[in-house]
Amino acid sequence: MCVLCGGFVVQEHWTEGRGSTGAASVTVGGGASRERQRDRRDRTAMANRILACYGLKLEDWNGSKYIVRDVKGSSEIVHDLGALWPAVEKLIKKTADPLDPALIGRLQQQQQQQQSGRP
Repeated sequence: MCVLCGGFVVQEHWTEGRGSTGAASVTVGGGASRERQRDRRDRTAMANRILACYGLKLEDWNGSKYIVRDVKGSSEIVHDLGALWPAVEKLIKKTADPLDPALIGRLQQQQQQQQSGRP
């Protein structure tokens, strides 16, 4: 049980899983803890590249949940990345399509600029 929010930590969402097995049980300590934290940090960074196009930012909260924030200070707690898009839509007050061709084009353009060393 999470001492901060009182939520039960039973099993991770499939997006938190590793390898070919899909979902993995929660690892609280030991050698896998560092790897799990690194993977969450990488997923958060990837999500933030997309969310920046909506004026949002995702933060890891204590290794078990995420917080989505907008520039005005509003926030939503999401338990896993599967709950991310409903929270995004609630904050931006419109439908968000992560597969929107314009969004994908913008992300590709940003990636090309980073690779070429342009700001």
